[in-house]
Amino acid sequence: MTSATSTTSRRQSGRRIAGRAQRDHVIDPYQAQQKLQEPTACRQCGAVYHRGRWQWGPKPEGAHEALCPACRRINEHLPAGIVTVRASLAAQHKDEIIALARHTEAAEKPEHPMNRVIAIEQTEEGLVITTTDIHLPRRIGEAVKDAYRAKLEVQFEAEAYFVRVYLDPRICMPKAGQ
Repeated sequence: MTSATSTTSRRQSGRRIAGRAQRDHVIDPYQAQQKLQEPTACRQCGAVYHRGRWQWGPKPEGAHEALCPACRRINEHLPAGIVTVRASLAAQHKDEIIALARHTEAAEKPEHPMNRVIAIEQTEEGLVITTTDIHLPRRIGEAVKDAYRAKLEVQFEAEAYFVRVYLDPRICMPKAGQ
């Protein structure tokens, strides 16, 4: 394969990130369409846009100010992900599931400041956890599935930057040793 053919194939399949092809047609509408001036600090949470990404750190002198994508989603109440823990499972383990969601968020947040929980609410359907990105809901879902042997269903929206995660009880018991 020549280098021209190789480049053409790569363009047709999408860009490559971490060894996997990514499709460019589904992007987060809350991400800036152009690079922000560096450095830029979020005036709400304090995250700093530096070297092309949002990260935690001290606000540099003379930094521009803007709202980061996560704070914009939180302020507008428009999540990128929703985790629904069905009523029967949520009723039995509500406090533990909330703690598990918060723990998962805390593990993500130092390296990924845009991955945050927006809200945790009890509804007729069950416990509903909304997030600012599409990765945190799957991780929360996996943690609940592993802890309570729940059935996990993940639905990515084909043409949008959005994911729904559903957890239903199977056995609804913590694994042995917990």
